[in-house]
Amino acid sequence: LQQMDHEDATGQYEINYRFDDALAAADRYQLFKLTAHAVAQQHGSVFSCMPKPLAGAPGSGLHFHLSLTDAQGRAVMADATGPMGLSAAGLQFAAGLLEHADALAALCAPTVNSYKRLAVSESASGTTWSPVWKAIGDNNRTCVLRSVAGRLEWRLPDPSCNVYAALAATLAAGLDGIDRELPAPAACEEDLYQRHARGEPMPPRLPRDLHDALAALQADAILCDDLGPAFCEQFLQLKRAEWDAYAGQVSDWELARYADGF
Repeated sequence: LQQMDHEDATGQYEINYRFDDALAAADRYQLFKLTAHAVAQQHGSVFSCMPKPLAGAPGSGLHFHLSLTDAQGRAVMADATGPMGLSAAGLQFAAGLLEHADALAALCAPTVNSYKRLAVSESASGTTWSPVWKAIGDNNRTCVLRSVAGRLEWRLPDPSCNVYAALAATLAAGLDGIDRELPAPAACEEDLYQRHARGEPMPPRLPRDLHDALAALQADAILCDDLGPAFCEQFLQLKRAEWDAYAGQVSDWELARYADGF
């Protein structure tokens, strides 16, 4: 554990870990979650990784800081002279993430509530920095992908995800960008929330709900093949059942808006 600090919302904290190999990093994250749940329960409190527990406050993400090294430990993504501080391989990896972003949403943001976070919304602080649009920028937190110090911050995942599946899918998508030598994405240098407020054309946005994300995953043959058809089939079946259960509910918002309106 490197750092803890209070975040924007009530009772919201940011936890930062030292980098490690993907599997070790996932194990440490999972250990933290299990420990936090247990300790909170002992004190009569609740530790929650719900992506958007408060409608008027920022949601909680699980940002992946990604870098690649070769067998000699040299950084593969970084190039101080390259666009956004990235090498050709780093830019291709980024292109892979953006190309597969819709399908990745199903695994990185796998609950109905996840898409309450991935929305253009306001908070008490005035901004959420929630990733809504498929774009990359140098230290630009309004994009789903941020380049920083020669690495990539993938801002799509939230802590409701299966971190092992989400990391595997993220790496598969990025490596596909390298394998196919996808063209480098253009850098976004402006605040996309301000651009949206001005009513100007926007980059493509991420799926609006779990239903659309699941459809994107099913349609992404490359990602499904990399993750394994059996896994994807089971995942889609379970998550479609979750969506159907949600779609059948009648919320307080609906009752307040429609019950006596017709």
